[in-house]
This record gives sequence, structure tokens and C-alpha cells, in this order.
Amino acid sequence: MMESDLMVGLIAALSLFVGLHSVPAIPTLRSGIIRTVGRTTYLAVYSAVSTVALVWLFYEALNTDYVELWSTAAWQVHVTFVLAPLGLFLVISGLISRNPFSVAIRHDDDAPGAIVGITRHPVLWGFLLWSAGHVFPNGDLRSAILFGGFAAFSLGGMLMAERRSRRKLGARWETMARDTSVIPLVANLTARRFPRADWPMFVGFVLSLALTAWLLLGGHAALVGADPVTTLQSLQ
Repeated sequence: MMESDLMVGLIAALSLFVGLHSVPAIPTLRSGIIRTVGRTTYLAVYSAVSTVALVWLFYEALNTDYVELWSTAAWQVHVTFVLAPLGLFLVISGLISRNPFSVAIRHDDDAPGAIVGITRHPVLWGFLLWSAGHVFPNGDLRSAILFGGFAAFSLGGMLMAERRSRRKLGARWETMARDTSVIPLVANLTARRFPRADWPMFVGFVLSLALTAWLLLGGHAALVGADPVTTLQSLQ
């Protein structure tokens, strides 16, 4: 069997995952589905199908043959140790913060959370950093497709979120976006001010720290069968 054939399942699962998560970014499609089946049914079915798609995606990734692209070095694992926890912090903090610009549980525009002052898209940036961090030490084709696909999806998500928020906020967008930026910390550096903090950022810091500790102490090995600490020790 050719190597390209071995990747069909993984590419199909990744395409389904990206396609499903593009639905909320297309207002006409999302609104049409909600009008047809109702908001509650839409959310329930969408959540269930998204979970199944994610499980299928990781199943395909774990069961796809290993095709090496480059050798793993210790510095690559160190990159993951920096980017992955930072990504978790941004995802958690971003999800529970008020954010009228991007992905979040709380979309209201009344006093956006402190993390939004760092970047308008904390969840997508977090997902991007987490994904990119996992590309470096996994020097194989399946990981490049999986995590590279996640990273590309995050970048595309920022572009779609920018267009959606501009359309939704209308004339208010310019004023509301003045104190933040797409690229993290650019607005802070331009205005020469330190980022502020709030309770969602504190919760994000604590939870990301706890989750990182659990992953390094055996959780990662239990989930995917690979221990990053052992990998780093073997490379030193």
C-alpha cells in the first residue's frame, strides 16, 4: 500500500473536523440550520457530531503508519514545553472571558476581558501555539498533517472572526478594537502600557498550570501513549 493511501483516513477526518468548525463562521448557513431545527437541537447535534469527529481524527492519527520527515532533537521538545502550556493558558482564559471579537463562551461586548486586550483572538492563538508546538518534536508525516492542519485552521479562523466581528459590531468596531490587536501584545507595545489582568486570566493560569503538571506526570502518556519527559531525557 502506498504511503499516500495510508493518509486518506487522516485527511478525511481532518477535513470533516475543519468543515464542521467552519459552520459557525458562516452566518447564513448557521442561521438557516437553527431556523430549521431550533437552537437547542442545533447545539446538541453540533456538539455531539464535533466530538465524534474529534475522536475519529485522533483515532486515525494514532493508527496511521509512521513516516519520518526529520529527526527529533532536545530543543524541539523544549519548544513544545513553552508553546503548549502558553497555548492552554490562552485557550482557557479566552473561552471564559467576555469577547465580542472572536471565539468565546461569553460573546457580549460589555467590558471585554483582560485577555482580549492582549489579542482579539486568544482562543485561536492558543490553539495555534499548541498545534505549532506539537509539530516540532513530532517529525513524522501524520503529525505534520494533524497539527499543521490545526494551525492552518486557527489562522483561517482569525480571518473569519475578524470579518464576522466587523460585520456584527458595525460602526462600533473601530472604537472597540482600538485597545487590542490581532497579533498578541502589539496594541500594548504601541500604547506603551502593560497588559492588565482579571479573574478569567487567573483561572486560566491556574488551570493551565495544573493541566500541564498532570500531562507531564503521566497524563500525556495515558492519553496518547507518548511521555514528553521521557522523550526529552532520551535526547539529552
